[in-house]
Amino acid sequence: MNKNELGTLVASKTGLSTKDVLFIIDLILAAMKNGLCTEKRIELRGLGSFEVRERAPRKGRILATGEMIDISNYKTVVFVPGKPLKKLVNE
Repeated sequence: MNKNELGTLVASKTGLSTKDVLFIIDLILAAMKNGLCTEKRIELRGLGSFEVRERAPRKGRILATGEMIDISNYKTVVFVPGKPLKKLVNE
């Protein structure tokens, strides 16, 4: 499901226009991005949590040439599903 499909689904269930729902989705996503940049963690009960984690520097290999390279540390976003979501997916 992409953002437009999600917007259409929510619009059909709420009676709002798809344009308004997509605007709200954009606001939520912007708030989540800002939250990850400033607070480093967002928890949505029943769904899971998003958090920023830092990856340690390591050695890597270019597969085409076999050359070893240094990969510097970097930050990435990780999603950890909550128990209700895990249960629903595993049914």
